[in-house]
Amino acid sequence: MSAADSSPDAYCQAKAARSGSSFYYSFRFLSQERRRAMTALYAFCREVDDVVDECSDPDLARTKLQWWRQELANLYQGQAQHPVTRALAPAVSRYGLPQAYFEEILDGMQMDLDYDAYPSFNELKLYCHRVAGVVGLLSAEIFGYEDRATLRYAERLGLALQLINILRDVREDLTLGRIYLPQDELTRFKVHPQNLLLGQTSDNVRALFAFQAERARAEYRRALAILPAVDRARQSGGLIMGAIYTALLDEIEHDGFRILEHRTRLTPLRKLWIAWRTAVQARKPGPGES
Repeated sequence: MSAADSSPDAYCQAKAARSGSSFYYSFRFLSQERRRAMTALYAFCREVDDVVDECSDPDLARTKLQWWRQELANLYQGQAQHPVTRALAPAVSRYGLPQAYFEEILDGMQMDLDYDAYPSFNELKLYCHRVAGVVGLLSAEIFGYEDRATLRYAERLGLALQLINILRDVREDLTLGRIYLPQDELTRFKVHPQNLLLGQTSDNVRALFAFQAERARAEYRRALAILPAVDRARQSGGLIMGAIYTALLDEIEHDGFRILEHRTRLTPLRKLWIAWRTAVQARKPGPGES
């Protein structure tokens, strides 16, 4: 479906449906208005991510990202042109979504052009904040909250999910010439980047991946620990994402971290089951609630 022959909402819906992303399952149980807003947010993330992944010429990618920066300015001036920004316009107005958050997402995409490796977790954490933590913050605004501590939960959840995403996509990212595993940790586990290209799961590689998995789990646990009970039901979309991604992490672990050999996936039916189960659980009163 092209931009020319669809409404802004239909364009975003098609973008989300084609991807098969776990993100898509997280907002199937939202109200129609919030689902529309989340679909537009997801479509924006896909559009700008595709700029970096699909442009073989870095200069062209930079030019396209600059176009998106201008299009964001157009959006906040009431003059959006692209179907995605036109679809985002009602959400920006209704939920007070800050322009600075969208600009940070573009800053993260820019890092993909400026970095092909990250010296340490500090640099990687900044990248994760920009491409995922900020998306968590925007999602929290759309879902709604009473306690502002929910924003800290949402940002940390975004970090945890991005760390799982990085682990899942190690092989795919290598084909794009990128390594998101911190360089100092590759050294610590005696894994040379060229070893990863061999597609073999040595003991050192497995230990490196297990370390990354435990960090992701720790960040996920920290996120859940700071989610205020009063906002648990409202934030069911994020909880669904977390449940799907941690199930994926379980599968990667059970498979012996053989992610260089093949891609680990969850079936659409299993994702839907996890989403439904998590949505039901999120709406149940917690201890001490009535």
